[in-house]
Amino acid sequence: MVDLTAFLREVDLTLSGLDEPDVRLSIERDAEGRIVGSTGYELSADGRAALIRSVAVHPQRRAAGRGAGLALYALARAAEEGARTAWLFSRRSGGFWQTLGFVPADREELASLFAGTHQVRMFQETGWLSIEVAWATSLV
Repeated sequence: MVDLTAFLREVDLTLSGLDEPDVRLSIERDAEGRIVGSTGYELSADGRAALIRSVAVHPQRRAAGRGAGLALYALARAAEEGARTAWLFSRRSGGFWQTLGFVPADREELASLFAGTHQVRMFQETGWLSIEVAWATSLV
């Protein structure tokens, strides 16, 4: 987990709650064992929605479709577990997420669906929720 934390810090993504057992994370490593990509999600309490987390590609390996592949992997796994919608926060990567079918969504609805997650609680406690941008897509 230490190397994943360092990687996510390097790409400036939220670390809150990634060590929780309900967060499903996958990482991609290069031939030397260094993390070059990550993806993950956690399910809502009823299992019908997924909060996409930690989709990142090392800056030197971007623009080769890896990000889309990692995101689609998380979306497929969440759908296999019964999620019908996927949600995420992103202030900087909206264009990327739109290419994968995401549309702007209501951040308060996202916060309500995932109220028990560390990410949402941290955003509420720090006041960051008011500046976050929510996105959603159907998985059916």
